[in-house]
Amino acid sequence: MCLAVPLRLIEVDGKKAVGEALGVTRELRVDFIKEPKVGDYVMVHAGFAIERLPEGQALADLEAWEEMDDALR
Repeated sequence: MCLAVPLRLIEVDGKKAVGEALGVTRELRVDFIKEPKVGDYVMVHAGFAIERLPEGQALADLEAWEEMDDALR
């Protein structure tokens, strides 16, 4: 099973970027994203952004992650 996480890009430098979600930041690669920009939401798997997400979908996905985290506490 694969697991991918939505992140919002907060820095972009060529094919390298930094993404943030739920207070956590991660370095990632954006090789597969055409013209990535700060503020874009992307789905990240194994350190690579694999697709751009609409903001509404990304926020809904993050809400589900928060619900799962709350249920495990």
